[in-house]
Amino acid sequence: MNHKEGLTSGTCRLSGQPETGLYVAPTLDDAVAALAERGREAAPLAGATWIMRAPLRQERHLFYVAIGQIAALHDVSVDDRNVSIGACATHAELIRGLAAISDCRALALAAGNAANPAIRQVATIGGNLCAADFPAADLVTALLCLDAEIELQGPQGRDRISLSHFLEIRTSLAPGQLVRRIIVARAQRRSVHVRLPLRKAGDYPVAIFSLAVTLNESGGVVGASAAVGSVEPTPRRWHELEAELVGHPLDPIRAAEKARHHSAALRGRDAVEAPGWYRVSVLPSLVRKAVHALREPHER
Repeated sequence: MNHKEGLTSGTCRLSGQPETGLYVAPTLDDAVAALAERGREAAPLAGATWIMRAPLRQERHLFYVAIGQIAALHDVSVDDRNVSIGACATHAELIRGLAAISDCRALALAAGNAANPAIRQVATIGGNLCAADFPAADLVTALLCLDAEIELQGPQGRDRISLSHFLEIRTSLAPGQLVRRIIVARAQRRSVHVRLPLRKAGDYPVAIFSLAVTLNESGGVVGASAAVGSVEPTPRRWHELEAELVGHPLDPIRAAEKARHHSAALRGRDAVEAPGWYRVSVLPSLVRKAVHALREPHER
């Protein structure tokens, strides 16, 4: 049976694009089948905040598979072992779902500070992950520091990979492969997310920094995960800084000095809102701010 039999399909027009086909998938299996059938000409559609600007990036798809009505993709569930987030969970749903989850504070902060309130109501975590040409992805940067994993679903079933690996292969996923959910393992950690916008009202940030640490009883760092966003074309872990933090107490001044030393390895991207050298130069101040924020609960 054709996957569209008895289901909603039609045409739509997105931000000046020529008329395109639209299929509203009632289930995840239907969405996967529709995307696999249409191949490279199709794309999933959820919040559409990225797709609406596709013409500016010279991108065009002839068919869209709407997945926003699939209830399971909006689920944000928490247990003692994991936080599981459906790919269509919006920034606003993340803020509500993670409000009381202290070990995922970086992700809640990233969701609460990204874009503006209107965008946060519709923009999804899956869209943030899959927007390969979007360097200033707050959620991606926060998820990197939380060692998140991605569960993909495709015609051959499910697969679970690290977020770092997903970022490497996301532009070459086979037709029909969808991000189903994001999994963050629970841990005794503190995490924070800081960013520097040019203005306060919804600007893309010049630089983003996320940090998660595990402390021993005396306040020394026994584990650290740091991630940088918006500075280079793709958010990434900052392993050199992580190594400098482990084995020492949380010290904002020392951390900023180490960030300054290791900033030479970063290749800042030039864009209309800021030159690359400036993005790199502000990172030590963001690191100092992040470490200061993580130290405060321990001092109380």
